[in-house]
Amino acid sequence: MIKKKDIDILRVTYLRGPNIWTYRPVIEAWLDIGELENFPSNLLPGLYERLTAILPGLIVHRCGVGEHGGFLERLRDGTYAGHILEHVVLELQNLAGMKTGFGKTRQIGEDTGLYKMAFRTRQERVGRAALAAGRDLLMAMIEDRPYDVDATVAELTDMVERLCLGPSTGNIVDAAGVRKIPFIRLTDGNLVQLGHGARQRRIWTAETEDTSAIAEGIASDKDLTKSLLSSCGVPVPEGELVTNREAAAEAAKDIGMPVAVKPYDGNHGRGVSLNLNTPEEVAAAYDVAALRGGSKNVIVERFIPGDEHRLLVVGKRMVAAAAGESLWVTGDGKSNIVELCNLQINIDPRRGETEDHPLGLVTPEKSPEILLELERQNLTTQSVPAAGFKVLIQPNGNVAIDVTDKVHPQVAAMAALAARVVGLDIAGIDLVASDITRPLEEQGGAIIEVNASPGLLAHLKPAVGEPRNVGEAIVDHLFAPELDGRMPIVGIAGKHGTTMTARIVAWLLQISGKKTGLSCADGLFVNGRLLPRDGLTDWETGERMLLNKSVEAGVFEASARMILSEGLAYDKCAVGVVTDVSDFEDVSDFYIDSADKLYNVLRTQVDVILPSGAAVLNAADEQVVEMAELCDGAVIFYGVDEHLAAIAAHRQEAGRVVFQRADRIVLGEGSVDVATLPLSPLVPPEAVLAAIAAAWALGLTPDLIGAGLRTFEATPKKTHH
Repeated sequence: MIKKKDIDILRVTYLRGPNIWTYRPVIEAWLDIGELENFPSNLLPGLYERLTAILPGLIVHRCGVGEHGGFLERLRDGTYAGHILEHVVLELQNLAGMKTGFGKTRQIGEDTGLYKMAFRTRQERVGRAALAAGRDLLMAMIEDRPYDVDATVAELTDMVERLCLGPSTGNIVDAAGVRKIPFIRLTDGNLVQLGHGARQRRIWTAETEDTSAIAEGIASDKDLTKSLLSSCGVPVPEGELVTNREAAAEAAKDIGMPVAVKPYDGNHGRGVSLNLNTPEEVAAAYDVAALRGGSKNVIVERFIPGDEHRLLVVGKRMVAAAAGESLWVTGDGKSNIVELCNLQINIDPRRGETEDHPLGLVTPEKSPEILLELERQNLTTQSVPAAGFKVLIQPNGNVAIDVTDKVHPQVAAMAALAARVVGLDIAGIDLVASDITRPLEEQGGAIIEVNASPGLLAHLKPAVGEPRNVGEAIVDHLFAPELDGRMPIVGIAGKHGTTMTARIVAWLLQISGKKTGLSCADGLFVNGRLLPRDGLTDWETGERMLLNKSVEAGVFEASARMILSEGLAYDKCAVGVVTDVSDFEDVSDFYIDSADKLYNVLRTQVDVILPSGAAVLNAADEQVVEMAELCDGAVIFYGVDEHLAAIAAHRQEAGRVVFQRADRIVLGEGSVDVATLPLSPLVPPEAVLAAIAAAWALGLTPDLIGAGLRTFEATPKKTHH
């Protein structure tokens, strides 16, 4: 086959906020498909077969047809390389474990071979890598060359695991999304802000900003935890802190065997030995605990018979529970212990080394706890048990069997009490009980540990039983049912008067008593004080305002260029103002060469208005008027002339309007003039009208608005921190 001209990727832009394509972050790539413009997929022999063989998952892509198999139908009938690349990139991301479905490809001009292609990605670096790999894969399929898709997917999967939110944090963020609470990732790790400004809350996986350092310190001190729990009537095993082998053996005799030995600072069950019955076993277990805990401090405590359980407490209630189970292998007369573990335990697909696996791999040769357990049975890792002979590998394996619905109410209450005693708002309570359906006192059960920052995976992806949406419980703990973490945000887009409008709105919000942030062409302000921009882009400046815990309301000016190059800094707003659709020459380098194309850029400001919010639209601009039908909330029209068609029609439908009549500004609702305000001679009337309408939409009273207009400084002195 003749080699066709390559697909050239001319430009790649990460749009981090709502944009011309969608509400969510996307990567936009500009493509030149060259000669391939003359070769749609139906004119490339064998491409359909090769592509569907290497990426069978493409069958679920619905594409413009809107149904299962829709993309393959387009591929068979004939579609162009840019569109095919979009679907290849989405599928590579899906295979890497980063589920995405949105993509669009549009030609730039006619018969040019130039395309803009956008696709959803949850992480910029992964998205860029998937784009480069997708191009290479597609060209290999077009040119009938081999391509190692498994290696590509493995590389992308590794990136997803390293760079994306972990499954526990992801579950909390997804739960916030269900409640329409916005989030901002604060680091490359799992530190996340839920909500904006003064209404935000922060989480770090299963820690919240309410998790105190004192409570964490208590939880990490097992001896102190036990004494506090015991003083409050929580059953705990009798125990003693020791610092050498001899003291451990002596403590075991005092307590009475059998005993358990564990590191003073350990977690995840590392270094824990159970059901020890001789001083020699206790001394050997001390060595394991000291090694795994990294300290001479080791706890010897009464052994509690039964299975280990992990109860997750959020706020004041238990929300999930998981049980552990003993791990055994059965001899076959020819395999040693390591081989039996691989054949009988590690073969389970739920076991692995990544966070996606609810169960860990069992590696006896690397586990001092297992080696000690084998030694107690007079075995080593190389022993070959007789056929049918059962060998105990771990008394309590991974705690990953869901038992949430079985927990006795008194046991759940005891776990919640333990979390409160330590002072944790989110806690993992480890307890041992033979029967979780009965109170602990009845069976000699006890709480053995209280953990800060507990892992959530055992509840999200239990090895057995029903997954529990613990992220929902954490979000409900942080935000009361009526709260969404949002502060009032006003977004202002267009060309003429937008900066002045933004400044007036910010001033009106400020005098209403809210600490107000303003991001506009003049700079970044908080309550009128100018903050240094430090070389930040418009988007970064806007995000800085959302991060500010003191800000109670935000006003954002956005140009068409910002929407095209970065996206809006926020996901949704209470009020969206559009002043005009004009001067597309400013963005001609984005191939925006008509008023209709500019309309599609600026409509983004209306698309992000909350259903409870309002659009403030210039009645004198026909294209701005057309945006009214796109708004999910209410609409307020403004204009210098009260006889503008849009204002007259809106009044007939009982809508709200703001207009100029002689030297007064009128706020009207339906046929009623609600209030009139004096017109300021120092400010362009359109900017004042737009600002008044926005303030009215936010619930400010005409009296307050009037007072604000009288005290507004059209040319303020800039003050710095």
